[in-house]
Amino acid sequence: MQETRQNKIARMLQKELSLIFQSQTRMMHGVMVSVTRTKVSPDLSVCTAYLSVFPSEKATEILENVNASQKTIRYELGTRIRNQVRIIPELRFFVDDSLDYIDRIDELLKK
Repeated sequence: MQETRQNKIARMLQKELSLIFQSQTRMMHGVMVSVTRTKVSPDLSVCTAYLSVFPSEKATEILENVNASQKTIRYELGTRIRNQVRIIPELRFFVDDSLDYIDRIDELLKK
């Protein structure tokens, strides 16, 4: 039962975070940020979000900017989901480099 609730909250947070990043990156031309996966702790107090950044060369710069504006993102998330959850989770962001890993494998297989 608890795991089902965690999955529902994680999907909701992924959807809302992706909408937040979509509106924020609209101003930055040539950069696309998407939320590939979210995980929520069992007590629903911590959300770990994995971000995919295109182009991947700007991933560290974007991650630093996201971590710097973490409180603003959490506040905006709170205004969107305040009627659905009791506690707005603490956010942790990481770069999802699985696409780069897949590209690297394809490149090695072509050789």
